[in-house]
Amino acid sequence: MQPVAPLFSKILIANRGEIACRVIATCRRLGIATVAVYSDADAQARHVRLADEAVHIGPAPAAESYLRGEAIITAARTCGAQAIHPGYGFLSENAGFARACAQAGITFIGPPVAAIEAMGSKSAAKALMGGAGVPLTPGYHGDNQEPAFLQQQADAIGYPVLIKASAGGGGKGMRRVDAAADFAAALASCRREAANAFGDDHVLVEKYVLSPRHIEIQVFADNHGNVVHLFERDCSVQRRHQKVLEEAPAPGMTPERRAAMGAAAVEAARAVGYAGAGTVEFIAAPDGSFYFMEMNTRLQVEHPVTELITGLDLVEWQLRVAAGQPLPLRQEQLQISGHAIEARLYAEDADHGFLPSTGTLQHLRLPTPGAHVRVDAGVEQGDVISPWYDPMIAKLIVWDVDRDAALRRMDAALAACQVVGVTTNAGFLRRLVSTGSFAQAQLDTALIEREQAALQVDDTPPPAPVWALAAALAQVQQQAGHNSTSTAWASPWQAGDGWRLHGQAQWPVTLQHAGHQQPWGVAGGNGRWQLSGPDQTGIALQGHIGSDGHFAVQAGSGHWQGQAVWLGHELHLFCASGHYRFTRIDPLAGQAAAAHGGDLTAPMPGRIISLLVAPGSDVQAGQALLVMEAMKMEHTVHAPRAGTVTGYRVVVDQQVAEGSLLLDFNTDGQANSSAA
Repeated sequence: MQPVAPLFSKILIANRGEIACRVIATCRRLGIATVAVYSDADAQARHVRLADEAVHIGPAPAAESYLRGEAIITAARTCGAQAIHPGYGFLSENAGFARACAQAGITFIGPPVAAIEAMGSKSAAKALMGGAGVPLTPGYHGDNQEPAFLQQQADAIGYPVLIKASAGGGGKGMRRVDAAADFAAALASCRREAANAFGDDHVLVEKYVLSPRHIEIQVFADNHGNVVHLFERDCSVQRRHQKVLEEAPAPGMTPERRAAMGAAAVEAARAVGYAGAGTVEFIAAPDGSFYFMEMNTRLQVEHPVTELITGLDLVEWQLRVAAGQPLPLRQEQLQISGHAIEARLYAEDADHGFLPSTGTLQHLRLPTPGAHVRVDAGVEQGDVISPWYDPMIAKLIVWDVDRDAALRRMDAALAACQVVGVTTNAGFLRRLVSTGSFAQAQLDTALIEREQAALQVDDTPPPAPVWALAAALAQVQQQAGHNSTSTAWASPWQAGDGWRLHGQAQWPVTLQHAGHQQPWGVAGGNGRWQLSGPDQTGIALQGHIGSDGHFAVQAGSGHWQGQAVWLGHELHLFCASGHYRFTRIDPLAGQAAAAHGGDLTAPMPGRIISLLVAPGSDVQAGQALLVMEAMKMEHTVHAPRAGTVTGYRVVVDQQVAEGSLLLDFNTDGQANSSAA
């Protein structure tokens, strides 16, 4: 019997954030030492703290740090790492980097260079897959990139069509076009985004399959001729071609269809001489047909759902294959157990165009990991979400015996998320998993658009007991003092509880929530409060409010338990019914303005890509005015109402901070002083 090749003793991880922490966890379990790399922005990052060693590789911009292959290889050689794990993104699908690793005598934990090159171009990959008998979506995948020619191809295919960057992935450089008149603008935008994200503006044009599902097959191959698939994942729930929820197995998948898609994926891997972890992605039509879309020659963000239904560690498999070992299991030994769902918790404002949110995580509590809940996080409380990289906070992955039980687990996991310091999509995700379409597994890539009404934030003011609880919390906080760590006092002369000889005073507290403002009166303390609201209705509240913000009280006829967190004048209240954010209005300072003055301001930090109208132009409400790039995605700033663009305050390629004035905007001859 041939001896098994030994695993590595030390590897370098050429990535950051959640995936770097994920790889470190497996290496630690296997006794493999790890080396982290970091930019200026990540000097104190969690992956740096977890690794055995860490090497600085450059400034914050990815192009000057995480995309500098030569600096990463130098770091690996200097610290004696035998292999490099690229994670996903950055250099994970860069054939030049994989080749440079081999030339330096360092193992690249990924597929062979030839496989990366074959699948790195979507156009070339489709030609190769067609030759291997893998079904293809009708479209143009050639080298002629003249805009007029591509327009002709789109017209011949028939609308809607999808323009896709030939290189890269992650939803970047993709545009759906529904009419010929929109093609030119969509093509230009797609190319800009592709060039910025991947350094390559080559695109392909395909028929857009109506009501499609996005189903991908996890494949694994070794260097001994073995290839298997580890079943499928359904990644249909997307926004702007970026996955939001993923699950395994795919709901409604028949054994026959699973076998057919699995066989096609295995053939795709064999056609390129694959080794390691890979994902073959398919578009599946309602009639059961499926078409090859692309192959990702790396580990996927959503790989944990496959791990939970198979009981396997895919990073460990990657390490074993890269070290020369055969696959641990054969196809007939692989089985599906239960159902798993993954949600991506991002620092973004889902209620305002999904704009990225940056800042310090002043308070961070995530679900407690266990048999049914897994949390893959790249940050901890006190860490910073910067504008330089993907704003993911964590991946929440749940498992249970069937899909209905897993859905309940996911709702509970999202309800347990507490984040203060940045805005997150946790509320949006919770609404999403409870929509009728998702709950009933009516899945396709238009699910989010179809469920817009159910996904809108509820502007209804919180119920009276929640206002009363917030008022009591506000008064407890004020009595304790902003810098106090306890609500207990050593002397009655130090107490600020309004005690007086003939009864207690009522303290006025004015709170604001999502545009709604209410005055409340608070009397009492020490576990018993009497509150009067704006309608003079009294609410008795009793229970415990701890110095750490934890509360368990009876308010009205309901019981409320959760966590309160103060950030300046903001009170964040987390409980089973959701996350409430109140602002305490200072009566001495007067009511603060709801928005900062100025004409049109930057909704996030970013770079100006293009100015779309000339100064002096009259524009209509909703008209596109300029395009910004942030976190490798384009964001268009629109006119808030009809008016005149009198002049720009920025130029193309300028880097701007959040809140920076972008342009002067007049309505009815007067400068607009409201926020964008």
